[in-house]
Parts: sequence; C-alpha cells; structure tokens
Amino acid sequence: MTIAITGATGQLGRLAVEALKARVPADQIVALVRDPAKAADLGVATRVFDYDKAETLVAALKGVDTLVLISSNAVGASRLAQHQAVIDAAVAAGVGRVLYTSIPRADTSPMLLATDHRNTEAAIRASGLPFTFLRNGWYTENHTASLGASVAAGALIGSAGDGRFSTAPRQDYAEAIAAAATQPGHAGKIYELGGDESYSFAELAAEVSRLVGKSLPYNDLPPEAYARILTGFGIPEGFAGVLADCDVQARDGALEVTSGDLARLIGRPTTPWQKVVAAALA
Repeated sequence: MTIAITGATGQLGRLAVEALKARVPADQIVALVRDPAKAADLGVATRVFDYDKAETLVAALKGVDTLVLISSNAVGASRLAQHQAVIDAAVAAGVGRVLYTSIPRADTSPMLLATDHRNTEAAIRASGLPFTFLRNGWYTENHTASLGASVAAGALIGSAGDGRFSTAPRQDYAEAIAAAATQPGHAGKIYELGGDESYSFAELAAEVSRLVGKSLPYNDLPPEAYARILTGFGIPEGFAGVLADCDVQARDGALEVTSGDLARLIGRPTTPWQKVVAAALA
C-alpha cells in the first residue's frame, strides 16, 4: 500500500505524516511537495508536486493507492483549478482512492469558504474515483494564534455573536486522516468532524480571562467593521471578508458539529479546547 499526501510540509500535513508513520511503515508513505528540501526531516519518500504544473502531477501519483488531498491554501477559482488538476492526474495515474479535507456540511453550507470545497467534492464525485471526505471543522489554533494580540489589546473581537465553534487541534484532525487512510471501510464515507465540546467567543474570552488573571471581554462587531480591522492587520481585503463571513455564518450554526465522527475516527475523546488555549498562553 502506498499513501501519498499533498501539502506534506504544511501545518496539518506534517502532523498527518507523523500520524501515518505511527500506523504504517514509513516506506509506504510519500510526501508530495513543491520543495523536497523542506521535507527532508519527514523521514519518508518525497516527490515533487506542484498544483500549478499539471503536466508533472501524473508521474508523481504513479503507484499511489490512497491520495490524501489536503486542500490548498489558495481561495476561489485558483484553488478549484489546482484541485481539479490533482483530481485529473489521480484518474490518469490510476489512484485507488482520494481522501479530501473539506469543510462542515460542504454541500449545504452558506459560508463563502465552503464554495471551493463543495465544488471540489463534486469534481471528485464526477471523476469516478472512490473517495472519503473528511469535513474538517475549525482548528482550535485558528483562535489561539491571535490570543497574544488579544490579551495585549485587552479584548477578543469577532462577528460571531453567540455562535458556537466545535473546534479541535490540528493533531486530532491529522490522526483522523491517518485512520481514514489506513483502515478499511472508509471508502464512500463522509465524516463531519469537530470537537466534542463547542464554545462561543464569550466563553473563550472568559477562559482566557481566567488564565491570564484579568478581564478580557468579547467585543462583537458588525462584519464590515471586523473585516476592516483584519485588513489593518495585513490580511488581504478579499480574504478578510471571507473570514468575517465565517463568523457571521457561525452565528447561525455553520461551525458547530455534533456528529461525534472525529472522536470515533481517532478512537478517543477530542482534545479539550481549554487545554489548547492554556498551552497557547503558557
């Protein structure tokens, strides 16, 4: 069995490679990367793989039984084009199954960010390739990455109102990738993944306040104002609008996941968000 993973030097990809190594011999894993030098420490075989050079992709996928397609970092038409090139190459190379990291309820979600994932899922279905869709919820790190700045500023900000986030750390999602890629019985399955316990931004602010020993409120902002602040932090205007929309849709439940699929896949409870927050602030 050969398992190949795209984006293997990324934040999720590196963790997924390590999780795979815990389940199968390293010689069964292939890291698909733009720059093999950056993957030298992974301890697995590497193949050059550039989404934007479609003519090179088929050769890189030869002999691959399971392809883990971690969604690219691009957003919009460019990301869909990249994914389509990988799907076409997988068909041409005779890949046995594609495992794709998607987003919760991608087929029905109103989130702007869901469009690329919905279209990618449709393209995989249309290709005829056996598939597994791992619809990843929010990473807890999406929120903890900015906690230092929030503490310094004296408040958490967003546009999610009382919306709830069922987050888990990347490590949990990486273990789900490894489980679905190596165990039998996952072909044709769609998993809605999220943490066992959800929280609102107000609850996150309360936990941060408890840990740092001072009161930090959560300031809920109109999405246009929040997007402007994100732009001021250096986030491109278009993507800032997408992030603000994620909060708005979370207000209506788009990022709350109650399936329990993640815990079942990894064979343990998901990592409590409070633990991740405490580690980020330590």
